[in-house]
Amino acid sequence: MSAVVDTHGHGHEHGDHHGGYSGLMRWVTTTNHKDIGTMYLWFSFIMFMVGGVMALVIRAELFSPGLQIVNPDFFNQMTTMHGLIMVFGAIMPAFVGFANWLIPMQIGAPDMAFARMNNWSFWILPFAGALLIISFFTPGGAPGVGWTLYAPLTVQMGIGMDLTIFAVHLLGMSSIMGSINIVTTILNMRAPGMTLMRMPLFCWTWLITGYLLIAVMPVLAGAVTMTLTDRHFGTAFFNAAGGGDPVLYQHIFWFFGHPEVYIIALPAFGVVSQIIPAFSRKPLFGYASMVYATAGIAILSFIVWAHHMYTVGMPVTGQLFFMYATTLIAIPTGVKVFNWVATMWKGSLTFETPMLFAAGFLFLFTLGGFTGLVLSLVPIDIQLHDTYYVVAHFHYVMVAGALFAAFGGVYFWLPKWTGRMYDETLGKWHFWLTMIFFNVTFFVQHFSGLAGMPRRIPDYPLMFETWNKVSSIGAFGFGISQLLFLYVVLKCIRSGAKAPEKPWEGADSLEWTHLPTPAPYHTFETQPDLR
Repeated sequence: MSAVVDTHGHGHEHGDHHGGYSGLMRWVTTTNHKDIGTMYLWFSFIMFMVGGVMALVIRAELFSPGLQIVNPDFFNQMTTMHGLIMVFGAIMPAFVGFANWLIPMQIGAPDMAFARMNNWSFWILPFAGALLIISFFTPGGAPGVGWTLYAPLTVQMGIGMDLTIFAVHLLGMSSIMGSINIVTTILNMRAPGMTLMRMPLFCWTWLITGYLLIAVMPVLAGAVTMTLTDRHFGTAFFNAAGGGDPVLYQHIFWFFGHPEVYIIALPAFGVVSQIIPAFSRKPLFGYASMVYATAGIAILSFIVWAHHMYTVGMPVTGQLFFMYATTLIAIPTGVKVFNWVATMWKGSLTFETPMLFAAGFLFLFTLGGFTGLVLSLVPIDIQLHDTYYVVAHFHYVMVAGALFAAFGGVYFWLPKWTGRMYDETLGKWHFWLTMIFFNVTFFVQHFSGLAGMPRRIPDYPLMFETWNKVSSIGAFGFGISQLLFLYVVLKCIRSGAKAPEKPWEGADSLEWTHLPTPAPYHTFETQPDLR
C-alpha cells in the first residue's frame, strides 16, 4: 500500500479507501478519515441550519406578548427539538469531523484505527436525525417536553417520544464508536517520536473527550431506556405512584448532562489552542498546564451534576457540596484562559478570520463562565433557575464557546482541507455580523432572566416585551449571517485562490519550540509510511 502525499499533506492510499467506487457510492463506502471528516462537517452544518430555523420559530413567537404564530404545543416541540438537534446533531458531529480530519495528520498516523467503524459511526447519524424530524409527523407530533426529556412529562407523549428515544440511542452509539476510534488512534498510532506530551493540544482535548463520552453516553442510554420501559412495559422507575421517583431521572440525566457540556467545550478548547499560537507567532504558553487543566476539568465534571437540581429539595449539605465542587471548576478553566492570553501577550498578532473567532471565543466564553459561576451559588440559582438568565448563560458557553471555535477552526484549516484560500473580507464580515447579532440576541436575555422571565414559555407579561423584541431581531440577524458563512465556504471550494504552502506564515514552524527535548527525527510535514 503506497502512500502518496501532495503538497498540502492530502494523503490517499491507492484504491484502498474507496474500493474503486466513484460518485455517491464513494461517499457511502469510504473509509478515508478525510472523507468521513468532511461528511461529519457537512451533516453538522445542515443540522445547524435545521435547528436554527426552529430557534427562529421560537424567537418569532416571542417577538411580542400573546400567541401569534404557533400554538403552545408546537412551541414546546420546537424548544425540545432545537435543543436535541443543536447538541447532538450540530455541535458534537462538527467536532468529530475536526477529529477525523486532523488527528491522524497531527500525530502522523495513516488513518483512523478502525476505518470501517468510522464509516458506520457517521452513517448512523443521518438516520438518527431523520427519526427526530419524522417525529413531527406522528400523531401528537414531536415530544414537547424540553430537550432534557424530564419525567413524568415523557410518559404522556405519543409515538414521537419513542422515535426520539430511539434517535438518542443511535446518536449515543455513534458517539461511543467514534470515541473508541479516536482514543485508540491517539494511543496506538502515533508516529515514532510523537510522545503524548508532544501532541498538539487538539489531540489531547479529544483524547480526554473520548474518555468522557465512553463514560457518560451509556448513562444517557440507561435514562431513556428506563423512560421507554416506564412508557410501555409497566415499570415505575420515574413514577411516584408505583414507588419510583421523577427526581431519579434528573440525577441520571444530569450525570450524563454535565460531562456532556465539557464534551462539547473541550474540543473547542483544543481548536482555540491551535489557532491562538499560530496568529500570535509564538508557542502556546504553559503546554503541560493546559493538558493537566483539561484533565482536571474532565474529572471535576463528574461530581457537579446536581447543580442543575438545586430546586428539587436536596439537603443543604448536598447543595453545599455541589456548589463548592462547581466553583472549583473555575480554577482549571481560569488556567486555560490565562494561558491563552499569555500566549497572545507580546506576540506578533495578526487578526485574520480564524484569530477573530478565537478572540471572540475567548472574550464571550469567559463571560459565559462568569455567569456559570453566578449560577453555581445556591441562593442565586434558586431565584434564577428556569429563567432566561440560564438560557443566556448556556448559549454564551455553547454558541460563543463551541460554535465560535468551530467557525474559527473551519477558516483556519480550510486552506489545508481544500488547497484553496477563502475570501478574507467576507470571512471578517461573517465574524462581525455573527459577533454583533449573537450579543444582541443573548446578552439582553440576562436582563429578562434577572427580571424573572421564565424560559420555555410561548407567552409572557408586557413588562418583558422590550428585551424579547431586541432578542428576536438579533436572532434573525444571526441566522441570516450564517448564510454568508455557507457562501464563503462554497466560494472557497469552487473558485478560491490556490493556497500557499504555509497559508498562515509562521504557524507550522512552532510545533516543537515549547519542548525541553530536541524534536524527533520526524517532522510530520508528510505522512509517514507505517507499513
